[in-house]
Formats: sequence, C-alpha cells, structure tokens
Amino acid sequence: MKSKLGYIEESAKVYEFAKIINKNNFSLGINSQIDDFVFINAGKMCVIGDFVHVSSFSSIIGGGEFSINNFSGISAGCRIITGSDDFSGSFLSNPTVPSKYKNVKCGKIKIGKHCILGSNSIVLPDIEIPDGVTIGAGSVVKKELKPWTIYAGFTPKKVGERSQDGIIELEYKLRKELGI
Repeated sequence: MKSKLGYIEESAKVYEFAKIINKNNFSLGINSQIDDFVFINAGKMCVIGDFVHVSSFSSIIGGGEFSINNFSGISAGCRIITGSDDFSGSFLSNPTVPSKYKNVKCGKIKIGKHCILGSNSIVLPDIEIPDGVTIGAGSVVKKELKPWTIYAGFTPKKVGERSQDGIIELEYKLRKELGI
C-alpha cells in the first residue's frame, strides 16, 4: 500500500462533519470515504488505502500508528485504539496532565485488504488484522487472527471463512474497469 502523508486523493470524500487532527501524518486513498461524525487523531501515522469506508461515529485514537489496506471497511461506532495510558504503577493519566507524569503506551494497528469491522467493534493497540478478516458487531479484537476468516462475539471466535480467490478477482476486475 503506497502512501504520501499529508495527502488526500482527489476522488476520496471526507464529509463536512468528520474531524481529522494531525493531518500531516494522514493519507486517504483513491475512492475512500470518511463519513460525518468520524474522529481521527492521525497520531504518528494514519494511512487509509483505496476503496476504504469509515462509517459514522467511528474513531481512530491513541496517538500511535494505524493503517488500513484497500477494499476494507470500518462500520458505524467502531473504536480503533492505537495507544492508551498505562494505568498501572505510579503515574497520572488523562490529556490534561503533562507527559512527564504519565505513562502513555503507543502502538500500531494494521488492518489488511478486504477486511470488515462490524458496528461497535473495538481494536486494541498492537494488533494486526490480516487480509480478508471479518469481525462481527460488538467484538473486541485483542489477539492474533487468521486470514480470510469470519469472527464474531465479544472475544471473537471463528464462525466461517471467506473466498480469497473470488474477492481478489473482483478487486482485479474493478481496478481494470477504472484503469487503476
């Protein structure tokens, strides 16, 4: 996935009431869309690939690194958390406290191609979601998942598989049709 930080493709759409901060660390790919009422803190890096949809009331927060590859989607109300205060030990926490008094842990979240996060799912720091994974609504992702698999439940469990060949073929056809 190629990216140029601080860049939004001409064919991408960011709706009026979406909020993106740290735009110099942000990129948005071809035909991608960010709906109203999405909040993104681009943190160290936020790269959104081609044909990606981020639905209303979702957020990408934490100040770490985030990437989502082509043809993936984030459904309404999802929370992508790239970093958080470490609440253990002798530290203060919350954004009003100077950094030297806090113990903030920033991580990375990487979402592959053709992934779908169901409504109100949560992805915790330092997670890689491989290509083709679908996460059911309300799931909390905090461990490694297998590619081209469907997961559902508070602690996601495998409930099915996806057609890698069929999906890749559709991607190829669409790209050929659009000349990209």
